[in-house]
Amino acid sequence: MQKTLEGNPISEGFLSHGPAAPGKAIIDRDHAAVWWLTLDEIRDADWLKLASLLIEEERARSERFHFDRDRLVYIAAHAMCRGLLSYCLGAAVQSWRFTVEYHGKPELVSPPNMPRLRVNISHTRGLAAVALTVEHDIGVDVEWLQRDADTDGLAARMFAETERQRVAAANGSEKLDIFLKFWTLKEAYVKAIGKGLSQPLDAFAFDPEALEIAFRDAHADDPANWHFERYRPGPDYLMALAVRHPDKQRLAVDTRPAPLSYLLGLADG
Repeated sequence: MQKTLEGNPISEGFLSHGPAAPGKAIIDRDHAAVWWLTLDEIRDADWLKLASLLIEEERARSERFHFDRDRLVYIAAHAMCRGLLSYCLGAAVQSWRFTVEYHGKPELVSPPNMPRLRVNISHTRGLAAVALTVEHDIGVDVEWLQRDADTDGLAARMFAETERQRVAAANGSEKLDIFLKFWTLKEAYVKAIGKGLSQPLDAFAFDPEALEIAFRDAHADDPANWHFERYRPGPDYLMALAVRHPDKQRLAVDTRPAPLSYLLGLADG
């Protein structure tokens, strides 16, 4: 089912049955899992526990952030990523390792005898999200609705013509909302293909209501292979998901708030 901003209640999806037992994965190539976590629900005493889920290299990187808000959202995002992997695949939370691929995209190093696992992280002020699937390209993007942005200028420089017209025609508070509808979908797609902003954003255009993509060059990619979803994980946030799948009717996406109690329980051992 293609979810939009409205009417996407948490379903009884595959994540609702509890974490995987050791060696018994609950996710495969026809499933995608998405968690999000808002920082305002994390108590001061919980941060040390979440940080303990990170490996030493990640903890060291978190200490290099100048602003506390950046350090904390980094810790939340990476603790949640490790927690989701362990929840779905049953391995120890600190066992997961990452490498950096072309264009700087982090890729999970899949353990021996496991299929290729694909994961993507996004965070903005006060919110983090992570998406996971098996084998297929996947990307997630979250944006804060209270940000300042030159929406008309950015759209004119970076968006496809149909998208620029939609942003230009919007009034008042609607303008940023519409701009970020396009932006989150575009970011999710370019993160999924691993190119980031090296991929020109005007080379493809979205219909944000139908959740369909169209390419300026018909040979660039196949729209039929892409599944998109949009969410509002809180009143101040927008989120979008992109998954490449050869048979979208078989794809089941389970999206929900991260179970903070589960993450803290991992820290308690």
